[in-house]
Amino acid sequence: SYLVLRRQSMMGDALTHTVLPGIVAAFLLSHALKSSGWISATPAGTHVAFDATSYAMMFAGAVLIGTLTAVLTEWVSRQGRVETSAALGVVYTSLFAIGLLMIRLAADSVHIDPDCVLYGNIETVWTGPGEVPRATWIGGGVLFLNIVLVSFFFKELRISTFDPALATSLGINSTTIHYTLMAVTAITAVAAFESVGNILVVAMLIVPPATAHLLTDRLWLMLVLAALIAALSAALGHVLALTLPPLLMAPFAEEPLLQGVDVHSLDASTSGMMAVAAGGLFTLALVLGPRHGLLVRLAHRLRL
Repeated sequence: SYLVLRRQSMMGDALTHTVLPGIVAAFLLSHALKSSGWISATPAGTHVAFDATSYAMMFAGAVLIGTLTAVLTEWVSRQGRVETSAALGVVYTSLFAIGLLMIRLAADSVHIDPDCVLYGNIETVWTGPGEVPRATWIGGGVLFLNIVLVSFFFKELRISTFDPALATSLGINSTTIHYTLMAVTAITAVAAFESVGNILVVAMLIVPPATAHLLTDRLWLMLVLAALIAALSAALGHVLALTLPPLLMAPFAEEPLLQGVDVHSLDASTSGMMAVAAGGLFTLALVLGPRHGLLVRLAHRLRL
């Protein structure tokens, strides 16, 4: 939400891409530590210690690269005398390309599935009855971190978002707030990595607050609505991924290409359909929004 209000949505997009080399490097390093015996050698201990070490290192790598992205963007903008968006395009495409190259180079020696890295694999995060998925614990922990950050620094975030000069005159370090926001954004992106991947996380990061911004001009209400819209997008996406493909393919069940295929068993990517659901809710808000909706603005012009 703060990225949208700061007109830095592209920075959120960039961070979800640029954290990739940091995550891959941390993952490869954790495998190297496991192979060299630095992690417990017992079978049970190896698994638990490896998971904990791997995720801790991935979070650290994401925070490091996320902060580096913000620093490099400002440096390129200042030294190259180009606008911030152009500098951001240079930095994030370069780092993302490095991450993709690292995946391709290591894919044969370490189990890294590029498709899962890019698009997530939320369908397999649940391991069985009575088990709480790892992604739930990680996502819940990062949600708690975001809630604590917004609760304790609501005033500072609000002032530095709408008027950085005023924040500085009041003794609030806008630069520190900016880099903290970038670091937390990077952590949040990594938390969603296993579920929706490196690319589709952008939809879940930016579209819900953009939708909420069309519905209200009050900051606290925008934060609440963004969270509710995101949750609704996830739920709708999961339902649509299971129900929409059979409905669409049923009329073509007798086609030669579908001979022997049970159309009722077809499904779609959950993470992809979550992004579609988020886009659908944004479209509804764009058309039917109470103050900024297209129909409301049209009616206002007609009255004038």
